[in-house]
Amino acid sequence: MHNAALPLHYVRLIADMLSGMGVNVPEVLAAADLQMADLADGHRGLGFVPFLKLMHAALGAAKEPALGLLVGERLRINTHGRLGYAALSSSTLRQVVSLLESFLPLRTTLVTVTQRVQGDEVWVGFPVARPLDGLDLVVSEAILLTIKNLIDQITLGTCQVRRVCFKQVEPAYADLARDMFGCEVRYSQDWCGLVLPDAAMDLPLSSADPASFDDAARLCREELDKRDVNAALSIQVRRNLLTRQHGFPSLQVVARQFHLTPRTLHRRLVAEGTSFQQILDEVREHLAMQYLQAGKLSVQEIAYTLGYNDPANFRRAFKRWTGRAPSTLLIRPCKN
Repeated sequence: MHNAALPLHYVRLIADMLSGMGVNVPEVLAAADLQMADLADGHRGLGFVPFLKLMHAALGAAKEPALGLLVGERLRINTHGRLGYAALSSSTLRQVVSLLESFLPLRTTLVTVTQRVQGDEVWVGFPVARPLDGLDLVVSEAILLTIKNLIDQITLGTCQVRRVCFKQVEPAYADLARDMFGCEVRYSQDWCGLVLPDAAMDLPLSSADPASFDDAARLCREELDKRDVNAALSIQVRRNLLTRQHGFPSLQVVARQFHLTPRTLHRRLVAEGTSFQQILDEVREHLAMQYLQAGKLSVQEIAYTLGYNDPANFRRAFKRWTGRAPSTLLIRPCKN
């Protein structure tokens, strides 16, 4: 499951939930070329494109717009394997967040994890890793509720999530979301994630077990290293571009680096549901958000760093990606 959007055991939990809602589960699974028997394979994962097909089919069959919240409520800490065990053994919440930054790809490649300190708060962001074909809110709800429940279980109330933020407009079921999160929920925000009190990040956790944490983290690292060696070509190309972060190579150059012709590279990326230009745009958007949130570079400097000779071209691209002008998201460092 090297490029899996989700491990199949998560899909099995979703299937069980849909079955309880009276949904024809085999029909939904068929949209992703899956059968019920496939869900017993604990070593397989569901690819990105099949995941999108599965979730669209599930939403259509269940006719439940809050499906993401219901999925998130199902995914408790014992469903996350080694990563969940490592989180439960962590010494502090800050260690938990760092753990998620490093190893969330073992559970899903749909989002990445970022964190930054804003005054007396820590903003833990979960930006989507690639376009989700209209499923952004569904995915974000599932992941944020999963993480919020994980934090609640680990901290036993010593660290309350202050608020949850979504980039999407407020849905009709927003009251249900607020009830399930048990904290303030804001929509139409510039980012997606959880806000935690910085003062609680280093408080000792009652379930801390340093030896168990070290063992679980080591196993997570070994699993991630093994996955990296066999990663899908699109992931390898993305990592190649991320290591540059400046003066990105062309399709021809990247193809040469992977010992492929440009046509073969293009064909293989299309087979994985993406393209070189789409990956390049995603990397540029990801880095642009990081630079804007760091507040150390001007918009013009960010444009140059991302390979735009004309800042106007960067502004147009950024507005196409996010619907916003980059200057509206430029964050200056907080003064203490």
